[in-house]
Amino acid sequence: MYEFAIPNHLNPYEFQELVKVFLPKDEFRLIEAIETEDITKDMVKQRLYEQLSEITAYRPPWGILTGVRPVKLTGELIRKWGKIQTERILLEHYYVSEEKTELLMEIWEHQQEIIQKSSKEAALYVGIPFCPTRCLYCSFPSNQGNQEDIDRYFKALVREVHYVANALRNRKQGVETIYVGGGTPTTLSPLQLDELLSLLKQEFILDNLRELTVEAGRPDTITVEKLRVMKKWGVHRISINPQTMKTETLQRIGRSHTVEEVREAFQESHSMGFIINTDVIAGLPGETPKDFMNTLHEMQSLKPHNITVHTLAVKRGSSLMEQDEGYHYRQRAIVEEMLDMGSKSLREQGYIPYYLYRQKHMAGSLENVGYTLPGYKGWYNVRIMEERQTIVAVGAGGISKAYYSKEDRLERIPNVSNYEIYIDRLEEMIQRKKKDLFMEELS
Repeated sequence: MYEFAIPNHLNPYEFQELVKVFLPKDEFRLIEAIETEDITKDMVKQRLYEQLSEITAYRPPWGILTGVRPVKLTGELIRKWGKIQTERILLEHYYVSEEKTELLMEIWEHQQEIIQKSSKEAALYVGIPFCPTRCLYCSFPSNQGNQEDIDRYFKALVREVHYVANALRNRKQGVETIYVGGGTPTTLSPLQLDELLSLLKQEFILDNLRELTVEAGRPDTITVEKLRVMKKWGVHRISINPQTMKTETLQRIGRSHTVEEVREAFQESHSMGFIINTDVIAGLPGETPKDFMNTLHEMQSLKPHNITVHTLAVKRGSSLMEQDEGYHYRQRAIVEEMLDMGSKSLREQGYIPYYLYRQKHMAGSLENVGYTLPGYKGWYNVRIMEERQTIVAVGAGGISKAYYSKEDRLERIPNVSNYEIYIDRLEEMIQRKKKDLFMEELS
């Protein structure tokens, strides 16, 4: 058992997250130490990083950074110090590797055409917390609800959407992007999907709407009828997320669709003119770098406009965490190889990296990167990572974020994640928004 001293005037939580990049939680403990108060949080993290690197013979490429949004930090540093000094700070102060520093600077550059166009309009997130099956690695608020549960939830969701639409109209505040996510929104029936999209398009101020995205996600929930409904209401983007194109892995992780259904979903979606986003995951159980690259090459042949390469995150609440808590430590080397090979292949095919975020318990403590063909960047993806816009989230698991531009700060207003509790406490969710999201004039 390793022990690491943390000054008693600092919160130990963030240091614990750094140590867990190197060691499982049952191999260390943090102990309180009395030190002078002029020692800063970053100084302690640097000391820990050096100690842990010596113990494990590993230097994580993200250095002492433990936050979700390193591109946002990069932008803040650039605005304060300029590009050259920012690179030096990332390398020498945060211990970020040269490769990751270059990636951050590149992505920041690619985001400027969106970030520099400030908006007083809101982003709207609509949560549909249902999936055909629950994936082995999933910890999102997704459920295998029956049709009766989905119908009850949908009625409650419509009530909240009505409230939010009225509140935004009363403030004369428009919506810049709409993202219908989940779960899998295409678990809704065509009739429900039609009603929801009709409501979104007719009740909100959409004079400057940049994009409307529906996360179709599971190919086995995509039908020609649902695609026609989405086309009817002007959906710009859909997500088709196979995660892997290896049949054995799909079965292992609990996905009920086939590889052929993925191909069919792409064919139908392309024929109707949608911009297509797709997700793949590096580090799935049993997969080799060759398996991952086979998936990526097939995705490239299907010609999505955006490909997000996710590093598998083994989170609390997932079946994989219950089965193998140390899985993400052992996958570090193989996932690093997958990400390196994937980046090279995507760049060769003309894709550029344009957004990035990190999560806890990722294999190797690495990252998720969104790649796009030129001209197809997703506005919603960039805006939510930059966190300088109000996000209004409806539905179970949705987290609204009120942005106060004068102070450059966000206030979180969460909905409950359990859909049954959401239905029972809907009025409370609405009152939270009334009190914390719509009481003050936001910009």
